[in-house]
Amino acid sequence: RRPPRRTSLVIGPAGSGKSTYCSGLYQHCETVGRRIHMVNLDPAAEHFSYPVSTDIRELISLDDVMEELGMGPNGGLIYCMEHLEDNLDDWLDEQLENYLDDDYLVFDCPGQIELFTHVPVLRNFVEYLKRKNFTVCAVYLLDSQFVSDVTKYISGCMASLSAMIQLELPHINILSKMDLVSNKKDVEDYLNPEAQVLLSQLNRQMAPRFHKLNKALAEL
Repeated sequence: RRPPRRTSLVIGPAGSGKSTYCSGLYQHCETVGRRIHMVNLDPAAEHFSYPVSTDIRELISLDDVMEELGMGPNGGLIYCMEHLEDNLDDWLDEQLENYLDDDYLVFDCPGQIELFTHVPVLRNFVEYLKRKNFTVCAVYLLDSQFVSDVTKYISGCMASLSAMIQLELPHINILSKMDLVSNKKDVEDYLNPEAQVLLSQLNRQMAPRFHKLNKALAEL
């Protein structure tokens, strides 16, 4: 029996640093002699700071969908991903045949948040990879500048938790762009927060009618 092949899905909101992370990971693997291949799953991507081994734009691009079908960027991107889903057993099968069993594949995903929170496309993509004998890990990036106060922190946690529940994968959360945070203490306060502290901070910022909701969110 063939050993499982390893891959990771790099997900997170738009502008969270996914492609920069992929570039750094590629450079690291090149340095240590690990065979790695980067797969672009973003049909709207234009520029890369790493070599792309497989590119969804060879199958379908967002620009073409918007021009030919008259769709906006959000609806067009969902259409592109659904088209990818329809072609997994043909186009992607052929692409994956080019890689060796011990190659590490990294999928750089679009930043449209509904793709990994409630639209089933990425979940179905994960199931496809599992059927192809891949072990899959989700890497969720969140801009550390976004985690600067309690409301933004909880919003980021809820989005990450939605992705964890939707994809049901081993999951790593990464705070990106730490070099741009002027006061590191602002972020450190939220690395291991106490629910009661979060609750008191929320209640100070919001009207009393939200206290029950705040309590539920802090506990979650």
